[in-house]
Parts: sequence; C-alpha cells; structure tokens
Amino acid sequence: MNTYKVTVPRGTFNVRDSGNKEGFPVIMQHGWPESSYTWEPVRPFLNEKLRIIAPDLRGLGDSERTLKPELYQKRELARDIIEVIDALGIKDFFLVGHDWGGNVVQEIAFAIPERIQKLVLMNFPIISNTKGNAEAMKVIQSWGSVPLMYQYFQQQKGLAEAMIKGNEEVWIRWCFGKSARDGKISEETIQEYVRCYKIENTPATGASYYRAMRHDMKRWMELSGRKLPMPTLYIYGNKDMVIIPEYLNHIEECFNQIEVKQIDADHFLQEEEPEAVAKLLNDFLL
Repeated sequence: MNTYKVTVPRGTFNVRDSGNKEGFPVIMQHGWPESSYTWEPVRPFLNEKLRIIAPDLRGLGDSERTLKPELYQKRELARDIIEVIDALGIKDFFLVGHDWGGNVVQEIAFAIPERIQKLVLMNFPIISNTKGNAEAMKVIQSWGSVPLMYQYFQQQKGLAEAMIKGNEEVWIRWCFGKSARDGKISEETIQEYVRCYKIENTPATGASYYRAMRHDMKRWMELSGRKLPMPTLYIYGNKDMVIIPEYLNHIEECFNQIEVKQIDADHFLQEEEPEAVAKLLNDFLL
C-alpha cells in the first residue's frame, strides 16, 4: 500500500492507502502494540471494490509521538481520525477496528453515525455494554487478573519507559506470545513493530493507551445503554485470553443490527488468519 503523512490541526498522522480511489473507502484502525501494517496480511484477500485507508494512531506506527497523556483518551484519538478522514475528502465510509482501534472506531461511530455505512469490530469490548463488560471482568478477576498484567505494568508511572527502552524486541515478542513463537505472525511483521517501538518515546506513548483507561472507563459509563444504528459485524478470535466470551454477553442490546462470527484464532486474528478475516469482511461489506 502507499504511505503518506496527513497533517491536520490535531497533528501529523501516517496513513496507508491502497490507492484505488474508485473503490468505496473502508477506514481500518489498528490496535496496540501494532500499526496500520496490521492490515497488510489481509489486503491481498480484500475485494478490489474496497479502498483501504489505514491510519496510524497517535503514538504508534509512524504517526507523531505526543507526550500529553490526555490525548490518548480514546474519544480524543477518535477526533484525530475524524480530522484525517475529513482532510482526505471522505464523506461516507465503512469502518473497521481491532483492539484499541475497536474502541476508537466505536467513538467515531457515536460521533458521526450518519457517515458510517457499516461497522466491523474485532476483539475489543463493546464500550456501551456495561452488563457484559462487568461479567467479563468478574471472570478475569477470579483468575487473579493475570491476563491483564501487561496493562497494570504500563499504568505505573515511568516503568515502561525505564524497562522497554533498549528491550523493544523482547517486549514485542512477549506481547505477541504463542502466535509469534509458532510463526502465525510473520517475522517480517514482528520486525516492523519492533522498528516502530524503537522510535523515540514510544514506550511512553504506547503506555499512555493504558494510563488513559480510568478516563475511558468513565466515558464508557456515560455511553451505557446507547445503541449504534449502523449494521455491525463483530469478529471474534475464540482463543483470546483477554477478550473472553463473556464480553459478548448482552451484545445484541448495543446495536440495532449485529451479527457475530468466530474465527479459530487468538487475539491478533487479522494477522493469524488473514484470509478468513478478509472473507468475512468481503461478505459483510459488499
């Protein structure tokens, strides 16, 4: 895909673009600790009628490294991406998000629902699903919250900055776990994320996604009970140990129209099973 920078009032953001401007735009938003590169394995299998536009979120990929913690609240990150979309002259679009990108795209969907034709969410809680999220957290807490260790680590002031710098490859390989060790996520992909994490201040900006969580969760409570109106697909990697099945409880109460599809994969399903993910996207979006 082509890559270019877009500068808007909120900052400078890197964008990957399939370049087929006759295609209908699909904004594809990555999560942590990734970048827009996460969609590269999926791209060859997507229908050419789709124009893939994949921005790097603030603080990750090749977008700017901002050391203002308040700008990593997911509502703020959504405002970044809306400005990028507007700068590209895009009015109506499909919207896809994985991991923290799934939070960001939900915020975009609440902000400008009339412009989003269809929404796809992948392995992230539904932010207005208060009941299901509480039930999932109760299960995780019964395990001693062990799956959330990486979140608590990054929330500690200065710890990520001190311990990750110089150890970026160890960190990235740990984050991708068994999927990296088994080769389901390619070495080329791992090295791309290592490269990005070596960019100055990335341990801090990456950790800011988790340090902003206390504000994000207050925001989720504000959204409790609100429904998104556009047709929505939730794609779930059924081996994920963080986004567990209980997060899907009551999901139908959060959308006017929702369907759920499972893939035999861990958390990084678009990299582990790109062809299966692309098929679901093609079938749903077109």
